[in-house]
Amino acid sequence: MGNVAIEFNNIGKQYRLGVIGTGTLSRDLNRWWALFRGKEDPYLRIGDENNRSQKASSDYVWALKDIDFKVEQGDVVGIIGKNGAGKSTLLKILSRVTSPTIGNIRVKGRIASLLEVGTGFHPEMTGRENVYMNGSIMGMTKTEITRKLEEIVDFAGVEKYIDTPVKRYSSGMTVRLGFSIAAHLEPEILVVDEVLAVGDAEFQKKAIGKMQDVSRGGERTVLFVSHNMAAIRNLCHNGVVLNNGKLDYIGQVDECIDHYMQLCNKGESYTSLADAKREGRCNGKVRFVDVAFLNESDYPISPRCGTYLKIRVKLVANQDVRNCLIGLGIRDMFGNPMMSFPTDMTIGNMTFKIGEHIMDLVIPKLPLTGGSYRISLSAGIDGEFADFLLNTIKFDVYDDDYFGQGRVIAPHLRGKIVLCSHEWSLKS
Repeated sequence: MGNVAIEFNNIGKQYRLGVIGTGTLSRDLNRWWALFRGKEDPYLRIGDENNRSQKASSDYVWALKDIDFKVEQGDVVGIIGKNGAGKSTLLKILSRVTSPTIGNIRVKGRIASLLEVGTGFHPEMTGRENVYMNGSIMGMTKTEITRKLEEIVDFAGVEKYIDTPVKRYSSGMTVRLGFSIAAHLEPEILVVDEVLAVGDAEFQKKAIGKMQDVSRGGERTVLFVSHNMAAIRNLCHNGVVLNNGKLDYIGQVDECIDHYMQLCNKGESYTSLADAKREGRCNGKVRFVDVAFLNESDYPISPRCGTYLKIRVKLVANQDVRNCLIGLGIRDMFGNPMMSFPTDMTIGNMTFKIGEHIMDLVIPKLPLTGGSYRISLSAGIDGEFADFLLNTIKFDVYDDDYFGQGRVIAPHLRGKIVLCSHEWSLKS
């Protein structure tokens, strides 16, 4: 395998909807007889795509299909996708919680997995006993575990409860201890599912920092599933996007996040204004046609906190006009003004020849926090409205790492404030 730590070869996982097995004894026998003769499983030729938005037309569904990719040793890979895309199924197959229906995985090194709250813990055993049991499962000796025990307990912050049965732990305490065991017992491959979302903000920051330390030496490989794009961007080098159980995109983490955001908002990047309601009396000398959200390469994107955003406005001048003030305003969902971009404050009033025109508003680092917003557009000529759309264009901003610390803004502030680059210093 060379420097390849994990190799997924044509991985597929098929489930029968509603029941266990194939549903009937005759089908179970047919499957067994085909496999006994070295033939293909007859039920692998059928089955729906893993698409939750469509009604099933078959008794079988492919939770994963045609998964082929490699992970280099020491790489930190983010597994991204919508709920139900197959992320957790892929990690469970890798962790040998379940087996693939077709295909195989080649792994170089020991795997430590943290897939869900309480995975691998025995509720009747104490925290200390579970540390030793989990370490033994991962192939560690008792001496190795003892050497790391104090560090594990200190990181998890459960020293007071380490000799208490795990069944009395909260979900957050269980996650803390489980992650601490997986991260400190030095496996070659660390697999972490969305469980970090259960922990508090302080522990999430510690956990992300620990994963950075784990992967920094280039000796250990990390597969990380999360819906927190700030954590994915801050931690991962590369990414894999799953969609409906299939491999949709592989690349650098920024490219993967952009691709994922487009999947989440497919068809919503361009907004036609042809039939939008106009406010007040508009003389129609200038009329807005549509709006698009783009990146530096003019590729449609979903806006993200702290990243480059280009808002492209297309308009039509129905006659030659001079002294035209174009205004774009952003308000929250309750109508409170958040940002304003009038042309007279930057490039002055506009002159348009009759015909179609395109204007770009560039925001180098979007300061809006995650939430839903609305855009208003106005075109004024000599004190009269040529066109005016109030709170017409709805768009969503996704949380991301504005300050570069691997964290997003507190939930109770999202959609309510704008952020600003700044520095604190201690003078005394």
